[in-house]
Amino acid sequence: MLKSLKFLFLLSILALIGTSCNRGGGERSSATGWEYNNPDMGGFEKLEYEGQINGPNLVLVEGGTFNMGLTNEDVTYEWNNIPRRVTVSSFYMDETEVSNINWKEYLYYIKRVYKSYPQVWIDALPDTLVWREELSFNEPLVETYLRHPSYDDYPVVGVNWLQAQEYCKWRSNMVNEMLLIERGIFNPNTLEQQDSETFDTKSYLAGQYEGSVKKNLENKSTGGERPVRFEDGILLPSYRLPTEAEWEYAALALIGNQAASGDEVITDRRMYPWDGNTARYQIRNKSQGDILANFKRSKGDYMGMAGNLNDNASTPGPVRSYLPNDFGLYNMAGNVNEWCEDVYRPMTSSTLRDPENHDLNPFRGNKFSELILDEDGRPVEKDSLGRLRSQLVEDDTLGIRENYRLGDVRNYRDGDDEFVKYGYGVTTLISDKSRVIKGGSWADRLFWLSPGARRYKDEDKSDRMLGFRCAMIRVGGPSGNEDTSGNEFEEGKRTKTKRRY
Repeated sequence: MLKSLKFLFLLSILALIGTSCNRGGGERSSATGWEYNNPDMGGFEKLEYEGQINGPNLVLVEGGTFNMGLTNEDVTYEWNNIPRRVTVSSFYMDETEVSNINWKEYLYYIKRVYKSYPQVWIDALPDTLVWREELSFNEPLVETYLRHPSYDDYPVVGVNWLQAQEYCKWRSNMVNEMLLIERGIFNPNTLEQQDSETFDTKSYLAGQYEGSVKKNLENKSTGGERPVRFEDGILLPSYRLPTEAEWEYAALALIGNQAASGDEVITDRRMYPWDGNTARYQIRNKSQGDILANFKRSKGDYMGMAGNLNDNASTPGPVRSYLPNDFGLYNMAGNVNEWCEDVYRPMTSSTLRDPENHDLNPFRGNKFSELILDEDGRPVEKDSLGRLRSQLVEDDTLGIRENYRLGDVRNYRDGDDEFVKYGYGVTTLISDKSRVIKGGSWADRLFWLSPGARRYKDEDKSDRMLGFRCAMIRVGGPSGNEDTSGNEFEEGKRTKTKRRY
């Protein structure tokens, strides 16, 4: 009898152990055999991640290889964009240019939130005086273009590169805060936020912003609750300006311009974001002959003749005007020039000493930074605007690195130990403040609408012909259609259908 009781006791213990081990119901580690998401096995979490969502107004641009550079005659004879083959990783791009209503929302927010720091709002104001011209009557646009509701859907202009950077930071935080609200983690409390107690993605992830919590996520290791972590995949990466390579790749939109077999053979190039060598719609239908972009056709001709207007805009037009390109992006030629992230230099990968190592996501302008940490290795207290403090990586601490040796590499010649010196205001107009602009505008001739054409402007200057759109990195696979069990895409995804203009 005693032996039977001991046997039953052991069976019950084993059953309890088995129940405990299988509590998570689930998948086990391929490395250790321990079960994921099981508090009794440590609570290490493995998420069922379905892929990066599209942020507001973003379009996925599937990456690939292309010939970056001019595709038509270099009429300026600057030789600053000699064609070379590069690859751009997949990323997200704004469907449209940032509009006046977008910028007015931004101004409204920072004026309401940063009451103790009115200079933040003042610094964000576009320069509406860019519309003034000594021998032109543009004065009405100084007062109306930004503020009047009839221009709400027109691209914001008079914004410099530095202001665009601040807008990207604000937009990133607003989008991520809304994601937390929609997931039921936060209560909307925007009206309560002031100065340093405003939502900032990095400050929140560092534990320096709590907010109005509705219900946090389950903590698998303790059984309680915890805030969202970056590893949860809920928050999006930061909005930013596109690099020059990304911008040019997105503008050309060479979907379908490859051999039908799927080989990496580009069957034709493009001079513009559409096929052909003119700016008119070529397919025979009711739209044949329509102008495809907003630009200056010839001297003194901004929109054609009364009764037969061609591009319907003497100044910038609405951000969703004209046909989008094959990626679904509007106004990648004309309307307004657009800021890129890059520092401008009159050199390309083909003229540098080590081009082979710089043909993936080429970019000039890296300034490597790091968070300022306390003696415990935690970020120091956030600043008065609620942001974490960071600093440029010191050059003298990078000597042991093999992949980069400088914190600020704007003037570094790839593959060389020399610096390229620019005597700003003495021998050249180019400086460390010079930023690339692309796309052409409503006041530019057709040559500047080619995605390969490039110009520059100082980062603290603005123009009535210059706006911007945002981009975002793609985390994970290039298209979201990958079969992780092999190397095949979903049927029909490999060969794209090309939109013909």
